[in-house]
Amino acid sequence: MSMAQLNTTQRVSPYLFYEDVGRAIAWLVEAFGFTERMRLTLPGHGGAVAHAEIGLADGVIMIGNVGPRNAARPSTVRSSVYVFVDDVDQHHTRARRAGAEVIEEPADQPFGDRIYLVKDLEGHEWYFAQHLRDVTLEELQLGS
Repeated sequence: MSMAQLNTTQRVSPYLFYEDVGRAIAWLVEAFGFTERMRLTLPGHGGAVAHAEIGLADGVIMIGNVGPRNAARPSTVRSSVYVFVDDVDQHHTRARRAGAEVIEEPADQPFGDRIYLVKDLEGHEWYFAQHLRDVTLEELQLGS
């Protein structure tokens, strides 16, 4: 199964960050009835989850580990929005021109998307992505 098959065709997905992703997934499944769709663990880190996706019907919520970039932040900003666009580089140029604060420049990711990260006028973070290629979970585990 490829990452593209796991994601729906929806263009906008919430991305939530948790200190303990495994515990959060278990709770979200139990409490809200989501289904775990995929889980990518970090080899050599005691089974820590790098990225996961839970779903309800055809919707998906991405879940990630808080990680060093978000660790010092208050819990109220441990979320972002992940948006698929047709041309991420053109979109990046437009966002920068409009005054968006670029946190991460566009870059190809091992999971098959090209993404960049910006902050809006109120401090909300937005990932904009363009899907470039399908990658299997096995390929991601081996590449880590």
